[in-house]
Amino acid sequence: MKTILTLRRFLKNNILLPLSVVMIPFLFACNFISSENKEIATEQPSTAFNNYWFNNEAEITSYKLEQARYGEIRQGNAVLIYVTEPFSKKKQVKADNPTPNDFSVLKLNFTKKFNTGIYPYSMMNSLFLPIDDLSKPLIKATSSAQEWCGHAFTQLNQKNNKWNINSFSYFESEGDNTSFIPNDVLEDEIWLRIRTNPEMLPTGKTKLIPSLFYVRLMHKELKAYRAEISSTSEKNITTYTIYYPELERTLTIHYQNVFPYAIESWEETYVSGWGDKAQKLTTKAIKINTLKNAYWTKNAVKDSLLRKELGL
Repeated sequence: MKTILTLRRFLKNNILLPLSVVMIPFLFACNFISSENKEIATEQPSTAFNNYWFNNEAEITSYKLEQARYGEIRQGNAVLIYVTEPFSKKKQVKADNPTPNDFSVLKLNFTKKFNTGIYPYSMMNSLFLPIDDLSKPLIKATSSAQEWCGHAFTQLNQKNNKWNINSFSYFESEGDNTSFIPNDVLEDEIWLRIRTNPEMLPTGKTKLIPSLFYVRLMHKELKAYRAEISSTSEKNITTYTIYYPELERTLTIHYQNVFPYAIESWEETYVSGWGDKAQKLTTKAIKINTLKNAYWTKNAVKDSLLRKELGL
């Protein structure tokens, strides 16, 4: 019988709060388990978690990026923006006027910018993880890429125990398609799980849907692939590695193993380019700086100095 991967979640009894707060999240532990062996437990809410993530600020971290593209390494930058917000259960978008039926999410906007010769690339993944009920998986993911040849956009919504996919692209074979795939776990969800409680992240053999960035850049089929996962720790840094044998791709993330589990750097190795330009290269990102602020209020000309702090 085919194993369907799920997550072990830790969930505290719901605590209802005024809509201005929406819901207090709970620190949790999770693991990938088979559907035949689901486990649900409880854990006390973490004051540190609530104070850090529900303080009306986002966490913005910049990285120096070396991105593999067309068989060469390109210089650029990456930014991880984490923020909590109310989420509409019905529409699966940010709730303008939250109701008791809506819930809170931890959102990650993950951006990459780099140049390939004369023309630039701008890419962003947006990921939405429910945090009022941590027995729930990632509920939505979007991915976009813009460059001078055109742009592409993919959206995955968790509905009826499937991923509902809408894909748009300037490539005929990839554009204006609607499809469904099994609700396997997205690799991109790992970037959110690390920031909550990484102690129960999966290890061993499993299946994951690879990064939406990778799927777009390498024009791979959007589906789950076999993965081998390992984790090691040295002093205050944990190294978490995902290897896909079929794709010959490895992703390694280095993060602090104490709350708030900041991501320090990562590497991603695979064959980049096609034909005689194809070669195995490693994309690298190293942290520059982190700011905590309400960036949506920092839109005056004088606020551009904050970009200097981020090294952007």
